[in-house]
Amino acid sequence: MTAAETARVHKRTLTVVILSQILGGSGLAAGISVGALLAQDMLGSDALSGLPTGLFTLGSALAAYLVGHSTQRFGRRMGLAYGFIAGGIGALGVVLAAVSDSVPLLFISLFVYGSGTATNLQARYAGGDLAPANRRGFGTSMAMVATTIGAVAGPNLIDPLGTFATSLGAPALAGPFILAAVAYAAAGVVLFVFLRPDPFLLARRIAADSTVKKSGDDANEVTPKVGINAYLGATVMVLTQVVMVAIMTMTPVHMRAHDHEMAAVGLVIGLHVGAMWLPSLVTGTLVDRLGRTPMVIASGVTLLLAGVFAATAPADSLGLLILALVLLGLGWNFGLVSGTALVVDATVPQNRARTQGTIDVLIALAGAGGGAMSGVVMSASSFQVLSLSGGTLALVLIPVLLWARSRRTASS
Repeated sequence: MTAAETARVHKRTLTVVILSQILGGSGLAAGISVGALLAQDMLGSDALSGLPTGLFTLGSALAAYLVGHSTQRFGRRMGLAYGFIAGGIGALGVVLAAVSDSVPLLFISLFVYGSGTATNLQARYAGGDLAPANRRGFGTSMAMVATTIGAVAGPNLIDPLGTFATSLGAPALAGPFILAAVAYAAAGVVLFVFLRPDPFLLARRIAADSTVKKSGDDANEVTPKVGINAYLGATVMVLTQVVMVAIMTMTPVHMRAHDHEMAAVGLVIGLHVGAMWLPSLVTGTLVDRLGRTPMVIASGVTLLLAGVFAATAPADSLGLLILALVLLGLGWNFGLVSGTALVVDATVPQNRARTQGTIDVLIALAGAGGGAMSGVVMSASSFQVLSLSGGTLALVLIPVLLWARSRRTASS
């Protein structure tokens, strides 16, 4: 396949992934915006209000593993399509649990709903499968940025979706999950029908053809080990996920405890989610031009500022809470795009999808831990302590960079 043909397929792939991510973003927003509040109402406990985030993030860990390993064998199309459809089934289960006031069904459904979250993240890799080495950050970011449209719209539709849910006899907080069920299922259908040819399978074939040309035969070669940058990228994404999920999960609970209206909660979370995805318009280019390391440092500093602003913002100051949550999303974005680029740099098609899936499992588990523990920490102390602790944790990214540099120096 010529370079021009590869570029054409890459452009088509981005178009399909962007459409699926717009839909997937709408589904993603439900758990972020009202998951903790729904659990708080059904369980009657602030300490357990972080449990939904922990459950659907734990479910996303299993989904990330399955999607990553199925991609290595069957390509992106099948894994991503079925992952989104499973997420839609989980969202529908949450609605049924809310209607029947069934806590066991809620827990199971949230776990399955996490499949959509994992798939939404895994889709970013499709944007880099066929991208040139110097455009991997851009390809990844374009796959991410489309999530902004649905993810920002979702939280800001809390009130009308709540009205729609009550008209159907369901609790108002189930409304966003009705949207999630439809959106995730639609995203899965789009990928299943239109993601052809499969970008991962094509990239693997191109790499295999290149190897044959260089070696002069088609003899099997040992799959190379992943480079140190894969471990660095994984650590960056895991740390940023813990910080972001912990603070984000408890923000709606903190706001409602101080008499903020649900519309205000939706605004704050909507802008936060926008800051998670929209900066990808430029973040990928910055990662490609400035380098991975400067953007990792920018991630740590931005997350620290987010924690400080969240901790010091007066409870009635909507503006400062918005600033804190926007910085939280921005710092996460810097970490995810730069970390993803590091992983792609350090892998080859023979081991890339499996490695990506394994890393996203770690990211999901980190998010599950951060979500579950956030409610416990806040109940035992305060939202301020939780925010400062999260911001300080982000500074661990600096010694991680130094460790990676020392390992590369030692191996050279």
